[in-house]
Amino acid sequence: MDIYLLDWANLLLRWLHVITVIAWIGASFYFVWLDNHLVKPTADDLRAKGVDGELWAVHGGGFYNPQKYLVAPGNLPKDLHWFYWESYWTWMSGFALFVVLYLFNASQMLIDPRVHAWGAPWQAVCAALGFLVVGTAVYDIACLTLGRTRDGQIGNDDRVLAVVAAFVVFASWLACQLFAGRAAFLIVGATLATMMTANVAHWIIPGQKKVIAQMRAGQKPDPIFGQRGKQRSVHNTWFGLPVLIAMLSNHYGMLHQHPHNWAVLCVLMAAGVAIRVFFVKRHKGVNSWGAVVLALALLAGLITWMAPRPAPAVAAAAPVTLAQVQAIATQRCLACHTGEAAQKGVRLDSAEALTAHRAQIYQQVVVQRAMPLNNATQITDEERALIGRWALQP
Repeated sequence: MDIYLLDWANLLLRWLHVITVIAWIGASFYFVWLDNHLVKPTADDLRAKGVDGELWAVHGGGFYNPQKYLVAPGNLPKDLHWFYWESYWTWMSGFALFVVLYLFNASQMLIDPRVHAWGAPWQAVCAALGFLVVGTAVYDIACLTLGRTRDGQIGNDDRVLAVVAAFVVFASWLACQLFAGRAAFLIVGATLATMMTANVAHWIIPGQKKVIAQMRAGQKPDPIFGQRGKQRSVHNTWFGLPVLIAMLSNHYGMLHQHPHNWAVLCVLMAAGVAIRVFFVKRHKGVNSWGAVVLALALLAGLITWMAPRPAPAVAAAAPVTLAQVQAIATQRCLACHTGEAAQKGVRLDSAEALTAHRAQIYQQVVVQRAMPLNNATQITDEERALIGRWALQP
């Protein structure tokens, strides 16, 4: 029953997480698009009201005319639409999923003895949480110390983003030296996602609330809040796609099981940044096809580099019997795949079950090398090869 309820918690939290991710990333991408498509108004009444940019759009059978004010009008309405719960719920649902799947099962999900021998699971849990805290602190310090132009204005993003890029590369390498590959990918993605939500919770929204409070009090708003909010929003734009690919890629054993998995993750995230560069520039009317070429080149290079090498020619081996495979499954797989409590409902405790899941076993054990999870039962390469020969036999 515990496994049954855990599967439901996994499904529902994952569903909530995907819903809120779509809402948050969608809103973020929309406002970046909107900012890059606004044009200066030509109508005197709009300029008199302080409208800095506007556009006309058609969607769903209606016409929309968004207008942007750099300084809000004097009759600012009491009810304003805020965009922050999407971010908060994305992080909270993702963190809850991380707790349920990884932290509560640290010995299986976080720890791989072949990578690093932790003294106790709680040490791995603390280290994983430390990545989120340290990453956010490094990013904040970089913004506060390097994120200014020579005249003291907020907005020197090149130096800040260079620090973040260097930190992400180091964090990717370090995580892959400490945790199971799948967990390492997730932790790096979660670190960036924590930076993003911290931007919203601690800088963007509080800054906007202070500006509104100053305006309603008849004071001149401090421009630093708007500058800082814009800076952090732009950073979130660049972080979005790397976070998504880090979260998706941890489901593919060929990626996180690679001997240089940290480099694989870095290349994937770099391709995500290049793709986002293309869309941001395209929104500004600039066709930056060089960014597309770079992303495709990175992905093509990664695919080529990771491609399996042809196996050396060997003498024809004797056919593999089902009994041989059943012996391996008994030793390596039945801890999780037997009886009514079998993980994901996949039972491998009979000859009929092994035959029914033949293709799935080949994919997970031989191709992806994702099972056994973190190789907790110490399956050997020879045993994987034997299962592969059995699965491919006529």
